[in-house]
Amino acid sequence: MTMLDVRNVTKRFGSLTAVSDVSMQVAAGELRAIIGPNGAGKTTFFNMISGFFAPTAGDIVFDGKVVTKVPVTGRVYMGMARTFQITEIFPELTVRENVRIGVESAQNVRTRLWLSAAAKAEIDRGIEEALTLTGLTGKADRLVGELSHGDQRSAEIATALTLKPRLLLLDEPTAGMGEHETYAVANLIRRLHKNSAYTIVLIEHDMRVVFNLADKITVLAEGKLLAEGTPNEIAENTVVQAAYLGQA
Repeated sequence: MTMLDVRNVTKRFGSLTAVSDVSMQVAAGELRAIIGPNGAGKTTFFNMISGFFAPTAGDIVFDGKVVTKVPVTGRVYMGMARTFQITEIFPELTVRENVRIGVESAQNVRTRLWLSAAAKAEIDRGIEEALTLTGLTGKADRLVGELSHGDQRSAEIATALTLKPRLLLLDEPTAGMGEHETYAVANLIRRLHKNSAYTIVLIEHDMRVVFNLADKITVLAEGKLLAEGTPNEIAENTVVQAAYLGQA
C-alpha cells in the first residue's frame, strides 16, 4: 500500500526553480530518507508534502487522496505530522504540558470549558502513551528548556505522536547534536519505525543515521531527483558519490 505519492512536483519562486519535476512513492510502514547537498531543495520538497508550500505543478497524494490543495491543518487531521529543523516546542512548559497541548488539540477539547471524567482519562492515556513511546516518562515533569537538545527533540516528536499520525515527517531530527544525543534520537526513530510501524520520511545530513535507519533513500541535487534506492544501491551509485557522498 502506498502511503505517500508525490507526483512530478515543481516549485518556482519567481524565476528560481527550487524543485523541478520530482516524484517519490513511500509505502506504508517504510522509512524513507531524503538527502542532498545544501540548496538541493529538500526543505522546499518537505514543505510541499506537508502543505506549507503549494506546488507550482504536480500533485501530492496521501493515503489515496489528492491533498495538493489541502491546507496544513487539514493534512494534520488526515494523519500527517511534522517536526522542524528548529525545535518547535514551549521551553517554559514541562514535557508533560507540551504533550498535553498536543493531545488536547488532537482530541479537539482545548476550547471546552468542562471535561467529563472519561475525557480527562482519555487525555491522560494519550499523554502517557506518547511519553512511553519516546522514553520520556522519567523526565515528564521537567521544563523542556532545561533538557538536552536531544531530549527536546524527543519531546517534540512525542507531541507530534499525540496526533496519531499515519505519516511522520522529520526535518533533520539530529541537527546540531553530539554523538550521544544523535545515537539516542536515532534509536528512538528506529523504535518508532520497527516496533510501532510508523511510516516515516526524514531529511537528514548525518549519513550514519541515514544508512543505518532508511529502507530507501531519495537523493536530490539542484532541485532535481538524482537517484533513489536502497542504502546499498545509493552507496554504490557513482553519480551520487560524485555529486554528494564523496563530499560528505
